[in-house]
Amino acid sequence: MRIEVTPADVAASRFAISPLGETMAALRLHAGQSSSAVLRPWLARTRERYLRLRREYPAVAALLGLLRRNGYNADFIQPPPTGIGMSFADELAVVRATPVEQARDELARNLAGHPNPPAYAQRLLAMSDVVARIAEAIEAAWVALVAPEWPRLRAILERDVVQRAGQLATYGWAAALADLDPRLRFVTDRHGSRIDIRHQDRGTYALAGRGLLFVPSVFGPMITYVDPPWPYAIVYPARGVADLLGPPQPDRSPEALDRLIGPTRAAILRALAVPATTSQLVAQLGTGLGNVGGHLAVLRQAGLVSRIRMGRSVRYERTSLGDALAAEAAEPGPPGPTGPEPPGSATGAPPDPAGDAAPEPAGPGPAIERSSGRTR
Repeated sequence: MRIEVTPADVAASRFAISPLGETMAALRLHAGQSSSAVLRPWLARTRERYLRLRREYPAVAALLGLLRRNGYNADFIQPPPTGIGMSFADELAVVRATPVEQARDELARNLAGHPNPPAYAQRLLAMSDVVARIAEAIEAAWVALVAPEWPRLRAILERDVVQRAGQLATYGWAAALADLDPRLRFVTDRHGSRIDIRHQDRGTYALAGRGLLFVPSVFGPMITYVDPPWPYAIVYPARGVADLLGPPQPDRSPEALDRLIGPTRAAILRALAVPATTSQLVAQLGTGLGNVGGHLAVLRQAGLVSRIRMGRSVRYERTSLGDALAAEAAEPGPPGPTGPEPPGSATGAPPDPAGDAAPEPAGPGPAIERSSGRTR
């Protein structure tokens, strides 16, 4: 896939955070439709909540049965986010406002792409309150899986937005895209500038001054949107997702960095793998503002972190000495998977009980989500 860009597209590009999108991605992760070695502890910790959700809300199974990795998914289930300030309630209200006939048309097209349409999804399609049932399932998933940790998750996403938006505005496309995904690269040659994405879709698309929508995600893999009603968009794994696991648990043996500078300062130094404000660190680490501020002052005096004023906020980041200390103290983890994992393997749990049809499994390469309308 090739996305042609111009200098005007830098100014037109924008960022968004989608609580509803995170909810859908968390569901797909639990169902085995995507995989993440980094999030295995989170999957194990929330597995019982997910299984209870499946038992109590049959529409969740139908919803998962609809979703496809490379193909059309009903537009109304996950409307495009419009900015970084949207709440889950705002996004869910858009879903609930979908006319029933529109929802049925989109679901019918969605099901038509399945070689063996799941029976439970077909039954859902025939219900007069199909929109309400799907909205209820999404809301239940939000409450069970995402809402309890949303302040921490949002802090991770906001930090990525601040850093990447700054890189895009200051240094351009190459800097903003440098670590987005190994299958993506920015190319400038005599033909112009473009984003090349290694994928089975060989199409060429032109932003033509409309810019690109960047949507960081904690739970989701890289997804490219190239059809309306979405604008041209890339959903990508946010930096610092490993910080989702939070500070060490009380029953863990102290690590070298904890012993050296104390567990709270060590947690702050680890979290600053991605620059953050004091309030973002408070949300992520779950400790008091004064406590974080005091430890930041000590780390700064020791030359391990520095601070940068950006408008009305102050961001902290690790210095080269802080990077070196955190790297030396880090314990090597097990190697990540070399390919897609089968459903359920991320937690060591059995395959997801999807009823009378299994969900579409994760596949190699970034997904291309298809929406209604012509391909642009």
